[in-house]
Amino acid sequence: MIVFAPGGKPISYGTRRFPQDLAAYLSEFGLNGFEIECGRGLNISENIYRYLPSLAKLNKIALSLHAPYFISISSKDEEVRRKSIGYITSSARIAKKLGADRIVIHSGSCTGTTRQESLSFAKDTLIKARVALIENNLQDISICPETMGKINQLGTLEEVIELCKTDESFIPCIDFGHLNARTQGGIKSKSDYEDIFNALETGLGFKRTKNLHIHFSKIMYTAGGEKKHLTFEDTEYGPDFEPMIEVIAQRGLKPFIVCESAGTQAEDACAMRKYYEDFRNENLCD
Repeated sequence: MIVFAPGGKPISYGTRRFPQDLAAYLSEFGLNGFEIECGRGLNISENIYRYLPSLAKLNKIALSLHAPYFISISSKDEEVRRKSIGYITSSARIAKKLGADRIVIHSGSCTGTTRQESLSFAKDTLIKARVALIENNLQDISICPETMGKINQLGTLEEVIELCKTDESFIPCIDFGHLNARTQGGIKSKSDYEDIFNALETGLGFKRTKNLHIHFSKIMYTAGGEKKHLTFEDTEYGPDFEPMIEVIAQRGLKPFIVCESAGTQAEDACAMRKYYEDFRNENLCD
């Protein structure tokens, strides 16, 4: 099942109760997923623990969780990497309790090391994190390493593929806005999307490509990469979502697509969902 979801609460969620009113809100936009944002820390209220799991299950809302931004699996500091394993384990524990089956993580920067050394540190940390999940009966939670938007961060498409090769349970989180920002607007056409999906399938196989995690938004960038998230109304920065949706439909992929627009996550996720349904119906895609 393909999932269209907002990342966190959009502006239009307004004064609605969370999470009690989440299902009704998502239904307004025809959305079937939600990404729980824990980027600033693992602070989950008892109210969320109380209502969200049953609400999501009853309404068939797929859940994912974004782990804290301060995780750094690529750090040259061994203590930082050790603590990151703890944060990943805690994130997975919360995800399981809430009913999510995947957590998105950032790799960290390459400061003070070469990219290859950072990649090596990150692979080792992920392997240890996977062991920790198994030891804590959290083996059913998938870790999703994310492509990153700043050039000095570990997280090119090729690096994320290499990270995911270390264990078959890892699912790549492809943030197309990040990739576009770090390549200075490199995603311009449908063929650019085809190249990305071809690289994923070649490196990780069709099954993981079919079920990958996607973050999508338009992002302003500078020479160093990502600067800030925008909305679909922006016409200066990309990438455009339509060719991505066409590739997904034509290949029969069923990703978990999270919109991370700046405040219009639900509205823009709805635009992607509508385009997907229209394109699939017009072209008789499976």
